[in-house]
Amino acid sequence: MNRKAIALLSGGLDSTLAVKMMLDQGVEMLAVHFTSVFCNCTPKKAGCKMQARKVAEELDVPIHVIHKGMDYIRMVEHPPHGYGSAMNPCVDCRIYMLRKVREMMPRWEASFIITGEVLGQRPMSQHRHTLKLIEKESGLQDLILRPLSAQHFEPTMPEREGIIDRERLLAFSGRSRKPQFELAEQLGIRDYPCPAGGCLLTDKVIAARLRDLFAHGRDYTQTDLLLLTIGRHYRLRPDLKVVLGRLQKENEQLRNLVKAGQVLFQPQDFRGPTALAVGVLDDATERAIGELIAAHCQDECSEYAIRKVDDRGRQTAGFTVSKRPRETWEQCRLG
Repeated sequence: MNRKAIALLSGGLDSTLAVKMMLDQGVEMLAVHFTSVFCNCTPKKAGCKMQARKVAEELDVPIHVIHKGMDYIRMVEHPPHGYGSAMNPCVDCRIYMLRKVREMMPRWEASFIITGEVLGQRPMSQHRHTLKLIEKESGLQDLILRPLSAQHFEPTMPEREGIIDRERLLAFSGRSRKPQFELAEQLGIRDYPCPAGGCLLTDKVIAARLRDLFAHGRDYTQTDLLLLTIGRHYRLRPDLKVVLGRLQKENEQLRNLVKAGQVLFQPQDFRGPTALAVGVLDDATERAIGELIAAHCQDECSEYAIRKVDDRGRQTAGFTVSKRPRETWEQCRLG
C-alpha cells in the first residue's frame, strides 16, 4: 500500500476539509468530482464543478470530473435501495460513484479512497449500517477513509499500515455544522459558499416531473432531463406535456432545447412566455397551449395572437385565443 489516494471532492466544505487534512499528512491525491443535470450547488452562478475545480486549484490537487451519464439515470429510475424524501436514491448514488472511483484506482496507482462523509449527517446515506453497506457493495471494504469521522470507526487499512496517523483524525458526527466551521477556520479555509452540497432529486417539484418522465417518456435523453429543471410543466394529456418559460432566459433555453418533432408556441405582439410542446398535438390542445401562454402574460388584450415554430425554426400558421384564469390548468401542473 502506498501514499496515493483518490478523494471525492464535491466542492463543499466537508470534502474540502478531508482533502486538506490528508494533504497535511503527506498523502498524494487525485480529486474526483461527479456532476449531473440535477446538481443544485450554484454559488454565485458558478456551479459545483467550478467550485470543485477552484478548491482543487487552491489546494494544488489534480482533479478529474465525471458526468453521471444515462447509466446513472437508469439507476435512478430503478434504485435497488429505494428513494429518500423525493426521487433521491442516495445509497445507490453513493455506490455508483464509489464503483466508478474503484475502477480508476489501478490507473492512478491509488491504494485507498478519501471522502468527506460525517457519521449521521445525512439521514439516508450516512448512518453506520448504511456506510458499511455502501462499502461492501462498492467493493471498497477497509479502503474508504473518512478523516472527519474516522474515530467512530474501526481503523482502515491505511491507518493500520501506518500510512495515516489515526491520532490526527477526528470524531465529528451528527448534523451540526459548527465543528466543520471551526476546523475550516483553523485550517485557513474561508471560501466555502456551498458547505452542504445540493441535489435537485430531493426537490419535490423536480421529483414530480421526473416521475412523470419515467411514466410517459420513452428513450429519453440528457436534453429531456435538463428540461425538467426549466420553467413550469403541465401534463395536458397522457401523450402531451407542455413546458412554459418563466423568464426570458428560460424562453431562450426552450428555443435551444427543442428536439425533432417538437413545436414551440410563442406570443406575437404581446409579452408572454414561450411554450414547448412535447407530444401529440391537435387543434384543441394547440388552442389550450395558446390560452396557457395568455394566462401567464401581464398584458391585457382583446385577443392574443400565437405563432407556431417547428423544430427547424420555421414559423407555421398562427391563431388567436382569449385569456382564461391560470387556475384552469392547475390540476395539470407537475409539481
